[in-house]
Amino acid sequence: MIESPVNSTKRFCSLAGLIFALLICLVAVACKSGYPAGQQQATDTKSAPRQVKMARVVAMPVGQTVTVNGTLAAYDQTTVSVKVPGRLKTISVDLGTVVRRGQVIASLETEDYKLRVQQSDAALAQARARLGLTPVGTDDRVDPEKTATVRQAQAVLDEARFNRSRAQKLVEQGVVSRAEFDSAEAAFKVAQGRYQDALEEIRNRQALLSQRRSELALAVQQLASTTIIAPLSGIVQQKRTSVGEYLAAGTPVVDIVQMDPLRLQAEVPEREAPNVRSGQNVRVTVEGDVNVYLGQIKRLSPTIKEQNRMLIVEADVHNNGSLRPGSFAHAEIVTNDSSMAVTVPSKSVVVFAGIEKVIIVQNGKALEKPVTTGRRINEWTEVLSGVSVGDSVVVDPGNLQTGQAVQVLE
Repeated sequence: MIESPVNSTKRFCSLAGLIFALLICLVAVACKSGYPAGQQQATDTKSAPRQVKMARVVAMPVGQTVTVNGTLAAYDQTTVSVKVPGRLKTISVDLGTVVRRGQVIASLETEDYKLRVQQSDAALAQARARLGLTPVGTDDRVDPEKTATVRQAQAVLDEARFNRSRAQKLVEQGVVSRAEFDSAEAAFKVAQGRYQDALEEIRNRQALLSQRRSELALAVQQLASTTIIAPLSGIVQQKRTSVGEYLAAGTPVVDIVQMDPLRLQAEVPEREAPNVRSGQNVRVTVEGDVNVYLGQIKRLSPTIKEQNRMLIVEADVHNNGSLRPGSFAHAEIVTNDSSMAVTVPSKSVVVFAGIEKVIIVQNGKALEKPVTTGRRINEWTEVLSGVSVGDSVVVDPGNLQTGQAVQVLE
């Protein structure tokens, strides 16, 4: 039986419709099965905490300023050396070690110096005994007239005086010859000389006792000097010796630099020099650090350098441990300190639809806080309301939004 063309066309259309319907179902199933995975991936990406840096809200003086560049230097530095020679026994510090004033940082072998103390102590006891004092004691006062040597000489002198007086009377009476009187007179003069020698001998022994006392004190001091202590608080810049090395007197052991405060050494142009005075506040920033450090002008050069027409000034800058001597610093000297302002880094202020805001971190999540700003001071912006001194804000928040998880970087 021959099929009509109309029926063939209808069958072809039905088959094509069925195939098209199957294709649509397959596409729908594929899209549905892939959608949850894509949504989960987006959710995981969104929930990953964003790493941010924080800066504190600080109060700083604002007003007319003079901008200068300078270098941070250590406020003070010293080379700790040994006072007495000896072999290094211990050293407890190294490069970068934080030390406090009076802290023991090294020591020498002490046996030789202990023996010297014992020797000096024995010599002192001997000197005290020769003066009739007890070998051990701290009171070295003595009356020369009461010493045995002087008393013996005094007794001989008294006898000679008596004999001379008696001989003189006997001569006057004609009982003895003039020669016997001359002999008594000579004996009296000899006794006088011996008495004077006895007094000088006691004074010499007193001087020797003082010398022995000084020698003992020196020996004790040398023994104490075998312990090397830090003369100031700071950080060890360089270690110069090692255990077991024999050190002569004056040999360096370590170099110590005082880190707080630091000296800002800067040059002010001659045209701005009349406005710069001691006691003015300074705002200091360094490369790679978003914080502003406050200082104060302490020292000014009495002259202006003829080579570049600059005035050299020094400011003391408080260091919280982040600043390092030798760093290049950018400073603003406040020549007209009219008021104090609450400030934040300019990079932390975000403007959206005319509304200014900063981002803070609360419970590990970002929180937007609207603020009202005032003057802009180079890299810092005055905040009139919205945050307080001591708060921390996110630096360069970008598109960070409220509720987004964040991780604060040190």
